[in-house]
Amino acid sequence: MVNVDEAIIARLESHGEKFEILVDPDLAADFKNPEKEGIAIEDVLAVEDIFKDSKKGDMASEESMNKIFETTDPLEVAAIIINKGNIQLTAQQKRDMQEEKRRMVINKIVRESINPQTGLPHPAKRIENAMEETKVKIDPFKSVDEQVKATLKAIKVKIPIRFEKVKIAVRLPGTIAGNAFSHISKFGTIINEEWQQDGSWIAVVEIPGGLQDDFNHKIAELSGGEGETKLIK
Repeated sequence: MVNVDEAIIARLESHGEKFEILVDPDLAADFKNPEKEGIAIEDVLAVEDIFKDSKKGDMASEESMNKIFETTDPLEVAAIIINKGNIQLTAQQKRDMQEEKRRMVINKIVRESINPQTGLPHPAKRIENAMEETKVKIDPFKSVDEQVKATLKAIKVKIPIRFEKVKIAVRLPGTIAGNAFSHISKFGTIINEEWQQDGSWIAVVEIPGGLQDDFNHKIAELSGGEGETKLIK
């Protein structure tokens, strides 16, 4: 629990009523972030009180809390204030959060998209440049999936791109196929598999288009260069 002197204000105004809580700036940002889980509201709060004006120490009435939140439980009310209200973050905190979310958006696009003209993944730098050219703005509090969708729509005017899964045929020596199975499963879905008379293992794996290079490198690494991969068109 953060010291009161180091806490910042999270505020929600609704139906003419104002509610404030004192929170740890970093934990409050994480609590509001849909990509982060397991943060207890008790750890976020400096004090388990709901204020009408925290600077004056004026407490919110139970009547007003019940009217707006339909509860007077301070922990339940605090969670709503953080998720739906405004957190007075420092400028540096906002920049750090935006940069972290921006990297997550770029990584997801790189992982799951391809250039439909070549069938190959786009490098991260190309995605980043297209975002800069189209002035894509990242909201640190919105989910990655929501912002990936908006980003794709924006950068399509600059680069040919679409989300697509691809199928890759794999052949591995039988001696390493068993150990490789768990690694391959992390990339995508094994659609079918079969053991050959020579003891080798073959399969068709469906993976996000942007992972083709990583997948091929992993197969080469696992098999000591003896494995084979082929894109199925």
